[in-house]
Amino acid sequence: MSKSSELTGLTARLDKLCHHYGGASLPADKPHAFVYFITIHNGSDRAVTLLGRKWVVLHADGTRLVIEGDKIVGETPRLAPGEQFSYNSYHVTGEDAAAEGSFHGVDEFGGHVHVLLPGFEMSIPRP
Repeated sequence: MSKSSELTGLTARLDKLCHHYGGASLPADKPHAFVYFITIHNGSDRAVTLLGRKWVVLHADGTRLVIEGDKIVGETPRLAPGEQFSYNSYHVTGEDAAAEGSFHGVDEFGGHVHVLLPGFEMSIPRP
């Protein structure tokens, strides 16, 4: 496997984070859903195809959840210079948590690249 490098100009950002509590679709031990909206922007000088992601979620009790896999919400977006890809997904929890992530792919020359998503907090609102 080739070494991956950060591509200058390829960025990822959290656009919005929403909290939802309860509901029939959430398990009783994890009643808090955090919906996050992410944008990956290709400000580099080459096309990039995103192939997958890796997330690390650290829960308040010290447990760590690592989520990695192929594709991003079922897609492998190809971003020409200046293009962006936006999506949303969610994480359910019973406690506060913090997340950070990265996305990986290949540039138009076959080089392996990645972009880091700055960490963010999923804090349960307190009354």
